[in-house]
Amino acid sequence: MRFKDGWVPGFVILACSVGRAGDVRLTNDSTQYVSAYTLGTGLAYTDSVLQECSKSRGRQNEPAVAVDPRDIRVLIGSSNDYCGVYAGSPDTGPFVPSGPTWLGYYRSENGAISFTSSLVPGYPGDTSEYAALSRARTSGAGDPVVTWDAHGRVFLGSESSGDPALSKKTLGDVWVATYENPDGESGDSLNDGKRYVGTSIVARGSSAPNLLGVFNDKTAIQADRTRGVCDGIVYFAWARFTGVGVSNIYIARSTDHGGTWSKPVLLTQSTQNVQDPDISVTGNGHVFVTFDIGAVVNGQPNGIGVVKSTDCGMTFSSPALVSTYIPYTALDSSNPQPVPAPKASPDDPESAERSAPGALAHDCGDFADACLSGYTFFRRSTITQSAADQFDASHEYVYIVYDASKPGTEVNTGTSYGSIRPGVGSQSGAYFIKYDGTTGMTLAGPTLIDDHPVGHQVFPDISADGGILHVIWWDSRNDSSYSPARPIGNDSAGHTSASLDVFAAKSTNGGTTWISEQQVNTARSNPNYEQYDNRMVPFGGDYLTVTSLGTFAFGTWTDWRDTVAGPDPREPLSTDGADVKQCRTFDSATGAFSGDQCPHLGGLDSNIYGATIL
Repeated sequence: MRFKDGWVPGFVILACSVGRAGDVRLTNDSTQYVSAYTLGTGLAYTDSVLQECSKSRGRQNEPAVAVDPRDIRVLIGSSNDYCGVYAGSPDTGPFVPSGPTWLGYYRSENGAISFTSSLVPGYPGDTSEYAALSRARTSGAGDPVVTWDAHGRVFLGSESSGDPALSKKTLGDVWVATYENPDGESGDSLNDGKRYVGTSIVARGSSAPNLLGVFNDKTAIQADRTRGVCDGIVYFAWARFTGVGVSNIYIARSTDHGGTWSKPVLLTQSTQNVQDPDISVTGNGHVFVTFDIGAVVNGQPNGIGVVKSTDCGMTFSSPALVSTYIPYTALDSSNPQPVPAPKASPDDPESAERSAPGALAHDCGDFADACLSGYTFFRRSTITQSAADQFDASHEYVYIVYDASKPGTEVNTGTSYGSIRPGVGSQSGAYFIKYDGTTGMTLAGPTLIDDHPVGHQVFPDISADGGILHVIWWDSRNDSSYSPARPIGNDSAGHTSASLDVFAAKSTNGGTTWISEQQVNTARSNPNYEQYDNRMVPFGGDYLTVTSLGTFAFGTWTDWRDTVAGPDPREPLSTDGADVKQCRTFDSATGAFSGDQCPHLGGLDSNIYGATIL
């Protein structure tokens, strides 16, 4: 592909063509994970974590992906990768969940036709020479975000919480890992982002149990690729939560390619209850951060906030309200049920949001995670994403997408479940706004991207580089049990089924009209498999990701097509269709079930898939 000559002076993009990738798997945890040390140096290295990741058939969610602006053959993806959870256990068991959940590094050099799977260095169990380059101080990592600069470097950001001493403390750090071209900027662009340079901490949380201290979460990252005065600066934003329920948005910047970071800047001094930041850099190098605003008792509405910097991220404007919306959040009333406790500890104790009986729950499953309605569903709620075209130096347009309740679709659910409030459901749709950062005015929207009468649209994402807008979202229009009164994939009796597809659309006129609405995936899957919190609750993550450069676009999502269903021995009469393959024994002397002793047989096999978008 080739862009218009002179569009951005001095900015050269490699002209090349790639084939179309359809439903490609980024997480090859049934074949091979390759060490970052081997990818960067060519020297052999492995360890027990990588060996486990090569056979685990484990879980991954919350994908991120970014295409190299110098070469569209090169893409880097990431996710919350649970492939190493059972590292160190013998092949025949007993299986003990003692390994890490970490940040994946998935590399393609053929335009996303295929990916090599790896992990960012520094995970517990990494003894390679690269491990010493990581300053990450935690035992786990998640919420991945990825961005490229214009010089062959890629940056992977994360929040990380677990205490390496395996205590209940949650450290709540955020950090960024940097990869570069081993031959420098003048080297073959096919090697961009291939050699790991190191990981640096952007901000530290406080050491407190159960997320009750200062905890940094909901990450965002963006690098300036404009070749202007701010070129090469990397920006990292996050939501800072405290144990007393206060949240704010902070941002830091790096002027040395992720080596060090500035003191964090508070962006939301006058706004409360905020999260989900996203960063956009316009073609003139100005920086915009959007975020979700939650309603509070002082009259603050649910909506989208934005701040702006004109000095390379050193200072920012006060928050402005872009738009309000009617949010949705999957809600139910917690109704925990007893079950004989497993002997083994859960393999992911932080994956579920435990609630007291009668309290509101955001995800529902079995036993301690059961809800009054009897439905099984994954966590989902309104989220805002934004992007700008760094090739467009003539405008300060910020393109925003979000999912919210569609006005007029409110219904009584007849159960404790609701999406607006308990007992009141709605249809969720993917919305678009075109915001002019110069004037602070909304030029278009909010408008539905694809106003389909059936199905929920959730977790949209947008990419803008190169003059064409590309949007991706999850869509349940093909769910045979769809109802605005029920969670995705549930019929009236609480049976679950394959119900989610991935849809995409594009605009060639700045979002005035949307064309090529299409289903991207080829296999519908069930997002409500109970794979978390000791096989008691589903979790799909909080976002999908799309990356693009002109006409080339690639989207990623969490996918359950490879999951093997099977009975849960703890509830042999269950017919909800959400149970996964697992093997447990019951000890009558103690009245307890063992932990799952066949985790490699596919019950945990969710993956990150992706496809190029037409």
